[in-house]
Amino acid sequence: MSDKLIVAAIQMDCVTNDRKANLARAEALVAQGAEKGARLMVLPELFGTGYRVEEQDRGLAELVPGSITNWMCRLAKKYGAYLIGAVIEDGGEGILYDTAVMAGPSGVLGKHRKMHLWGDEGRRFGRGEDIRVVSLPFGKIGMLICYEIGFPEMARIQVQKGADILVYTSAFGRARDYVWDIASRSRALENGAFVVACNRCGQEKDTAFGGLSRIVAPDGTILADCGPDGDTVVCAELDLGEVRRMREAIPYLRDMDKRLYNDKF
Repeated sequence: MSDKLIVAAIQMDCVTNDRKANLARAEALVAQGAEKGARLMVLPELFGTGYRVEEQDRGLAELVPGSITNWMCRLAKKYGAYLIGAVIEDGGEGILYDTAVMAGPSGVLGKHRKMHLWGDEGRRFGRGEDIRVVSLPFGKIGMLICYEIGFPEMARIQVQKGADILVYTSAFGRARDYVWDIASRSRALENGAFVVACNRCGQEKDTAFGGLSRIVAPDGTILADCGPDGDTVVCAELDLGEVRRMREAIPYLRDMDKRLYNDKF
């Protein structure tokens, strides 16, 4: 099995409460990523509906699998790739979740419900409870969502569970783009893992989104990135052998005191 893998972070603007327009835009960008050879592609948080849809959350929510995740699976099968993006999930019993979903050629392979909720999200969504990784033919993936980039313990737990690549599907605000810059590189360096940090751009209501999607190497080097504005497919080739080499060079994982993590792994 080759250690080389092309990944893509798909930065895009979204139209509030217009699933048809958003999926059409996303499909064109996924096609561009596939043309560049990407086998793992990451879309922004709530890319299918827009993020500032709090008044319509319940009407836009769907089961997993559902309409947007079925769309993801169709494209995954078409291109022989794996897609990650976040949707508003109807979790039953009247609870909605902000949920990252992994879609592959064979269907939905895993999901992560956002655990750390930003601002008004605490009134919109329930909190997820599980921290998992998804095994793919080329490695193990940890899925996280937006604000969770600032919670290093989540990334560390996923890495201890085997993750080689940490993926953040995001609608991160422009006002805090300095946090995005520091945290995306820090999560990579302290875990010796690749980070695919996909953010949306544009504006909804009074929220401006920061863009700056990027792919970061295990030593904190930015392999590929883009600016704050515009639909962009950010691609990079990963050498997964760098994960092992970086963890040997700076052995944070070997030397950590696991008692701090309360038997999470």
